[in-house]
Amino acid sequence: MPAPDPSTVRLVGPWTHRDVSANGIRLHVAEAGSGELVLLLHGFAEFWWTWHHQLRSLSEAGFRVVAADLRGYGDSDKPPRGYDAWTLAGDVAGLVRALGERRAHLVGHAWGGLLAWTAATLHPRVVSSVSVLGGAHPLALRSAFGRSALRRRRSQARAMSHLLRFQMPMRPERWLVKDDAAAVERLLHDWSGETWRRGPGFAETARAFRNAMLVPGVAHSALEYYRWAFRAQFRGEGRRFAEAVDARLRMPVLQLHGAADPVVLPGTAHDSAPWLGPRSRFETMPRVGHYPQLEEPENTAKALVSFLRGSGQPQ
Repeated sequence: MPAPDPSTVRLVGPWTHRDVSANGIRLHVAEAGSGELVLLLHGFAEFWWTWHHQLRSLSEAGFRVVAADLRGYGDSDKPPRGYDAWTLAGDVAGLVRALGERRAHLVGHAWGGLLAWTAATLHPRVVSSVSVLGGAHPLALRSAFGRSALRRRRSQARAMSHLLRFQMPMRPERWLVKDDAAAVERLLHDWSGETWRRGPGFAETARAFRNAMLVPGVAHSALEYYRWAFRAQFRGEGRRFAEAVDARLRMPVLQLHGAADPVVLPGTAHDSAPWLGPRSRFETMPRVGHYPQLEEPENTAKALVSFLRGSGQPQ
């Protein structure tokens, strides 16, 4: 069976698909609504469609909502380099400007949340607020792997043991695409809450995510995020990155976290407190796993709309 064309991720809905040139590459986005810009950033083994509920709900609430395929994913460019946090944060900042806006509210899930936090630290002028779903500050995650970690942090290291498995060359790529990307569905099942994975939304999402992973180049690009994150810890660029993001944000942060998240543990998310900006919030969602935007879209929308309306555009 031939690999799907990248254009197959341009699923039809009440949104508009287009390409935007930013930071030297072409990024595919889906857009709906008008108003203040809300830029949605997906996580590992996903693509823009992880936000299909929020494209509807946030646009209906009066926002211009743009869900992007990150570098290497979906129908965006898949260059051989640029999967370091510096460049990826530049993609986010460049996309805001390329969309014709001075600032944006950044909303990110997991890896997308890490990039939102990084972009807000390195490019604060283009960020109005940060919302992180199922994620934590990059330095909170980094501390989970330290030798002096407490018991809870050692648990976080076990929860993210896939980071170590993904360092091997080629084998993880083959694992991700084997049997029509069955591993993607397995990860979605293992990382989500029990209630959601028994419903019809799980099967629909699994089909979409599996198809998107089979697009040529996506598996390798997705893994490069993890490879840089791990290997940079042993290089000078990792130390420089840690110093660069070790700053309290100027803007408010919403952390929306599933109480049953098995990937980024709630305690690790709480460890992000030293880097929170003013008027920040932490909200826990009972019985929700790693995907609040998919598992409880209505409650996710309520929390986001309340936060976004309250944060507004800084003066």
